[in-house]
Amino acid sequence: MAAIKYQYFSTFVFLLLPLFLQFYSGKSELQLKFYSESCPKAEEIIKEQVTKLYNKHGNTAVSWVRNLFHDCIVEACDASLLLETANGIESEKTSKRSFGMRNFKYVNTIKEAVETACPSTVSCADIIALSARDGIRMLGGPHIEMRTGRRDSKRSYAKETEVFIPNHNDSMSSVLSRFQSIGIDVEGTVALLGAHSVGRVHCVNIVDRLYPNVDPTLDPDYAEYLKTRCPYADPNPQEVLYARNDRETPMILDNIYYKNIMGHKGLLLVDQQLVSDPTTSTFVEKMAADNGYYHDQFSKAILLLSENNPLTGEGGEIRKDCRFVNGS
Repeated sequence: MAAIKYQYFSTFVFLLLPLFLQFYSGKSELQLKFYSESCPKAEEIIKEQVTKLYNKHGNTAVSWVRNLFHDCIVEACDASLLLETANGIESEKTSKRSFGMRNFKYVNTIKEAVETACPSTVSCADIIALSARDGIRMLGGPHIEMRTGRRDSKRSYAKETEVFIPNHNDSMSSVLSRFQSIGIDVEGTVALLGAHSVGRVHCVNIVDRLYPNVDPTLDPDYAEYLKTRCPYADPNPQEVLYARNDRETPMILDNIYYKNIMGHKGLLLVDQQLVSDPTTSTFVEKMAADNGYYHDQFSKAILLLSENNPLTGEGGEIRKDCRFVNGS
């Protein structure tokens, strides 16, 4: 009889174990409304700041989307991107892959507003994620329900950035492989590259397709236009020389990008490869034909990207200043 009772008790404990673990872990994993008790207005404050900044500096919305990509694809979504070079840390911002990134100072504006309401509570990593979510909406993109609860890294991954972040002239197989390594499939990768629908590209990253000879995959008229934007074969990286990714709707996250690259009007080599590679071309055609489908796939891919290997629970820290590790 004792053996039977023990067997029933063991089975009971085994069945309840997942519930115990879930209860014990509390808020150790990402979840919707993570700050509902500790800082109820956190998401509202971030959205308010993103909106204010967008109204003053529209390009900030594009920066928030790029921040999410650069932070999350390098090791983890942990705000390592935001760390400055100081106290033995080399900033990821110094990497060649970070060329052209800007508006970091406005992340501090958002952080200060959140710190005023809830000191040492909301992570910089979550500010990156939520500002990207709200920036996407400012750019006419889809609303994305994003989970929170990320914590901040105590280190930078400057030396790893060129390994983790695909280059604009990498082969399509290399780009797809990199995204697949964090769980984003071909369809999702094509959708994420649709972020090229907004913002601009410095001539440094364009001239190889123009000089000394024009890339034959470029539309000739478009190539001539690009030469007016980038008149030198060796542009000065410090000068503001750029071309818009999308001349028709340059600040709207839409499927015009896919229509453009199907017409051989993509700025970067990776853009053109989306069309020429049979692995991706079918998805390009589908997204060019249906903006709703593009937004749906973009939302799914952004969620996967934003939840790549986050620090949670007791990992990392909640930085008081996004630029520096606490106590430094």
